[in-house]
Amino acid sequence: MSSNLGAFDWNQIRAFLATVETGSLSAAARSLGLTQPTLSRQVAALERDLGVMLFERLGRALVLTSAGAELAGSVRDMGEAARRVSLAASSQSQSISGLVRISASDVVATYLLPNALKRLHEIAPSIQIDVVAANTVSDLMRREADIAIRHLRPTQPDLVARRCPDTTARLYAATSWLDRHGRPATGADLAGAALIGYTETGDLVAELNARGLPVTASSFTWTSGSVVVAWEMIRQGLGPGVMFSLVADADPSVEPVLPGIAPFPVPMWLATHRELHTSRRIRLVFDFLADMLMGAIGRD
Repeated sequence: MSSNLGAFDWNQIRAFLATVETGSLSAAARSLGLTQPTLSRQVAALERDLGVMLFERLGRALVLTSAGAELAGSVRDMGEAARRVSLAASSQSQSISGLVRISASDVVATYLLPNALKRLHEIAPSIQIDVVAANTVSDLMRREADIAIRHLRPTQPDLVARRCPDTTARLYAATSWLDRHGRPATGADLAGAALIGYTETGDLVAELNARGLPVTASSFTWTSGSVVVAWEMIRQGLGPGVMFSLVADADPSVEPVLPGIAPFPVPMWLATHRELHTSRRIRLVFDFLADMLMGAIGRD
């Protein structure tokens, strides 16, 4: 790979990073407000300037080459620094004001957002925040929220979406429950245990089965559509259940169950409507939340 870093065009780097984060040229173009041909030309120009191929096409998918992966690791910090500079410049103006509605799952709204919103208020005190805590997807197209933190990739073409680092979840139980029932050594040791889950248990059953836990839908004695409610059941010692590692690892009253099994990946996406992305207050909050999710989840 050429070491001619001084010739880098930041637009090309942005196009490359957006393609890495979103996984496709079309999604990257939408996230940057560009046409796909324009973004494709920028990525191709970067490849030409460096003299390497950054992506390979496998069917309809884009896969980073080894050179692309090396470059992504080198320039990702540049992208984060640019976002921080942009945020700092935007926040200099105390005139940025108005209401911003943020939609997030109840667990993100309860455990991740409050500290971030406190810091946001310090740099933009005239912005008001309304948190829509729901485990259903708020419709950004109908303006039910201005910004959404989602665990599924947004697919609507008029949305600007940014992929944040995945967080993880694990199986946890209260220390009091483990003291009563013992600490399982294998998944088979949990056969017959009364588990805590969520109203829709199909995906959770499949994930647990893939990790060697012989559970079925009937294994879940207690379920809730609220992750926060299910978490409180876990904390109160009703049984084991799955929770975000960011939240559970900060609670001394619980322990991981079978800590050797692979964690559950939990995707994180930040989305807003394309039109709202041009609003100074929406853009400031969007960039701030991206910084927050990058930092918080980076510590997972």
